[in-house]
Amino acid sequence: MKIAGFTIIKNAVLNDYPIVEAVKSILPVVDEMIILIGDCTDGTVELMESINDPKIKIHHSVWDPNLRSGGAVLAVETNKAMELISEDATWAFYIQGDEVVHEQYHAAIKAGCEQYQDDQRVEGLLFKYLHFYGTYDYVGDSRTWYRNEVRVIRNDCNIKAYKDAQGFRKGQQKLNVKAIDAYVYHYGWVKSPAQMMKKQKEFSKLWHNDEALSAYMAQPDFFDYSQFDSLEKFKGTHPQVMQERIERANWPISFDPAKKKFSLKDKALYYFEKATGIRPFDFKNYRLIR
Repeated sequence: MKIAGFTIIKNAVLNDYPIVEAVKSILPVVDEMIILIGDCTDGTVELMESINDPKIKIHHSVWDPNLRSGGAVLAVETNKAMELISEDATWAFYIQGDEVVHEQYHAAIKAGCEQYQDDQRVEGLLFKYLHFYGTYDYVGDSRTWYRNEVRVIRNDCNIKAYKDAQGFRKGQQKLNVKAIDAYVYHYGWVKSPAQMMKKQKEFSKLWHNDEALSAYMAQPDFFDYSQFDSLEKFKGTHPQVMQERIERANWPISFDPAKKKFSLKDKALYYFEKATGIRPFDFKNYRLIR
């Protein structure tokens, strides 16, 4: 059995993506690591080369500026990266530039890949998610945040990235997946208020037409972190590869997790989920095999 990792990245330095940590977090699990770097205006190439691991294979691409509606370019680039994976790989492990896997889950990921490698019904493995917000001390715990997503897929040329590459499809069909006991830590919403807004404005260029983009760019230069509905204090540990980055954090943001900002409907759904673990009407980007 062979596991190939893959990711895409562009302007990681400009947008302060923890892409080095993302890649390093799955290197112990994979046999090769495909990194497809877009046409950057910063030092992303040098940053990725600095990891200097023999498993890493760096490739280059040019992102099509005409594919910015709905983040379509992200799926196109992700598919390009998938095509670079060695044909003899059984599984492909996708990691985005702001996602990191804790080392405590490496064994569970490997075990899942081994368990289902010969079960052709299983087209992917489903991970749980923690979405950090504002600082490294708080996670979103409402329906605003997706709870699960597929990050390991079978190395099948018929499987393609879907929409903005958050998930995958086989043709128009959702993948049949098995859940494993492993989390992805999502750090995309942890930056200083100034850096967060800078990243938001850069990322919006992949989504909006000129008129909408102009309005977005006119927003203040500082992100307002008070725009949350519900948070809870994080009580676990962060991945070891994140420790240096966490120690560098120097923006003072504090939250009161007791404060909830829900409509009556969302409040009822929130407390129902807390009591039962069930999330009614939740969109699932996959089909779970029991």
